[in-house]
Formats: sequence, structure tokens, C-alpha cells
Amino acid sequence: MQNSTTFSLSDDELTRLADLVKTWGRELGFQQVGITDTQLAAHEAHLNTWLAKGYHGEMGFMAKHGTKRTRPEELEPGTQRVISVRMDYLPAEVESAKILGQPSRGYVSRYALGRDYHKLMRKRLAQLAKNIEQEVGAFGYRAFVDSAPVMERALAQKAGLGWFGKNAMLLNPKAGSLFFLGELYTDLPLPVDAPFAQEHCGSCSACRTACPTGAIVDDKVVDSRKCVSYLTIELHGAIPVEFRRAMGNRIYGCDDCQLVCPFTRFTRTTQEADFAPRHDLDRADLLSLFAWGEDEFLDKTAGSPIRRIGYERWLRNIAVGLGNAPWSGAVEAALWARRAYPSTLVREHVIWALEEQRLKRGARIATDAS
Repeated sequence: MQNSTTFSLSDDELTRLADLVKTWGRELGFQQVGITDTQLAAHEAHLNTWLAKGYHGEMGFMAKHGTKRTRPEELEPGTQRVISVRMDYLPAEVESAKILGQPSRGYVSRYALGRDYHKLMRKRLAQLAKNIEQEVGAFGYRAFVDSAPVMERALAQKAGLGWFGKNAMLLNPKAGSLFFLGELYTDLPLPVDAPFAQEHCGSCSACRTACPTGAIVDDKVVDSRKCVSYLTIELHGAIPVEFRRAMGNRIYGCDDCQLVCPFTRFTRTTQEADFAPRHDLDRADLLSLFAWGEDEFLDKTAGSPIRRIGYERWLRNIAVGLGNAPWSGAVEAALWARRAYPSTLVREHVIWALEEQRLKRGARIATDAS
């Protein structure tokens, strides 16, 4: 843990510091800041059950670090408290449901339209730590933004930022779930906030109904192996055929379970310029994206979360989207142009897409003839 030192603050001083931390957090652009302890026993049991059922798929990192994920003091010795923050990311004037209803356009998860959020949030958390240091002197801390084995949603729930929805996302009554989470592990014994105990989902199951692949297998339980976000981002190999049609035009991630949530209507658009859509990714057509060469892909995804899947999986995902698009000569021509692509992975999905287009062309001819 960085700059760990021994110090002594009274209870009143720690309470005042906690209030300052929340004020500084809001000034740094976080919509909410909460503080919790490191006890995650119940969440550890839930994680172990989820892992035992294989719901993590190829995400071996979910089990790799053992109890360091669920016991913060093992990951960072000396940790007593976790400062949990959330930051809204939905850009203004971005249409979501409309793009999903336009199968010739590619749908990119709303969180990935702009620049990568990791660096932005880590810098803000580092500044928050500096503010604390200026107030009390050197102390132990480490900042995380989806960058280490951290139970970020569990910690956020314990810090009062929201509750677990039936889609296993963290929901906030004033913001839905379209926000990023970050953490500051610290050795400061700050007073903790009350966990967000009340769940507001009630009998609503809109998220489970909306999931295109039936990945929400139980309340608060997602089988990642069926999830479109997993299939398009985490999965390195071929997308199982049984899920390809259900993917529709979703080429990077999926927001369906969040978009239908009643609390999403309370989501406020972000004021962060870095989260604004780049290269028309909020509305680009599939043919244009499929035409990107590798150099163009690397250039246009520089500083973007999309870069991590690489060009091969980018083409794989778009090929599936084109297979699901309405038949057109242009779509078939674009797929045929990639028919002999060097990557076996890409070729497999292009061949599948060509067959889907052939079936649609045949159905169209039959309809016209009748």
C-alpha cells in the first residue's frame, strides 16, 4: 500500500475527513462517494457458488487470485476502509433503442463510445488521495478502476451507492446503472456509511425478459457464457452458433438489460467530454465498420475500451452483425471480400453470415415471386 504510515486522528477528525472526502469527490466529477469496511463474507460465498457453476466462462481471472478479490486486506495489506465512487457515463443526445432497431447499424455498448474511462477515473482518484494527504499527511492508499481483483459492485453496495438488480448490475434509484465504479483502498479508519439495504426491483423482471440470449439465469445471477457482452468482448474463440442470431447488431457489448430497467429513466447524461462518442460509433453502419483496415481500427480505437478485443474479434463480431442485417447486395459483397481472410476465426463467421444472407435473399425472391 502506497505511503503507509502510522498516525492518529480523533473520531471527530475522522468524521470531518469523511465529509471532506465526499465533497472533494463530487468536485472531482464523481456523482456519489461512499465509505465501507472490508468485510465481504456473504459476497465471497456468492462468488464461489458462481465460479463453481462455471458461469465465468473463459474469464479465468475471476478465480485466479483466490480470496484477494473478496478480502481487500489480503490484496493490499493494511487496508481498513474502501472509498467507493461512481461516475455517470451516458453521453447526451445518444440514441440507444433506436439503433438496436436499425439492424444495418452497429450497436456499441454506451460505456465504450468515447475514451477509455480507466485513466480518467484513476487520475481523479489519485487527486482525491492527494487532497486527503494535504489534509492529514502521508497515509496508505491504492486506487483501482476495474484494474485488479476487486469486488467493486459489492463494495459499492456496502458503501451505500446502490443495490443489486436482478441483472446483477448495481442499481441506483437516481441513476439506474449507467455508471462506472472506482475504489480507493486506504488504511484510514474512516467512519463507514450504511449499506444500501433496500431493493427496489420488486416483481419487475424486465431485465430478464429483455436479455436476448437468456443469460440472466436467476435473480442476480448471470451465466456469462450466454451474455452478449461476454461473447463480443471476453470470448476469444468462435461465438456459439446458437447465440449468433440473438446478437442482432450488437458488435461490442450489450445494454439491453440496463436500457429496459425502469430506473434508467432517471439517468443523467455525463458532463465528461471524454465520454462523448468518437468516430460516429453511436450510429455507424456495419458496412463502414467492416471496411476498416487493421491500421484504421488501431487508429480509431486508440484510447478506447474497444481496442482490447483486437482487430480479429472486431471483424468476427461485425460479421455476425452483417449476417443478421437485412439482405442486400452490398452486404453480400462485403462478406465475400472477407471470405478468404487469413484468420480462421474471421472466415468461420463470414461463412456463417453469407449463409444467413443467402437464406434471406431466397426468402425475398420467394416473396417477390408470390
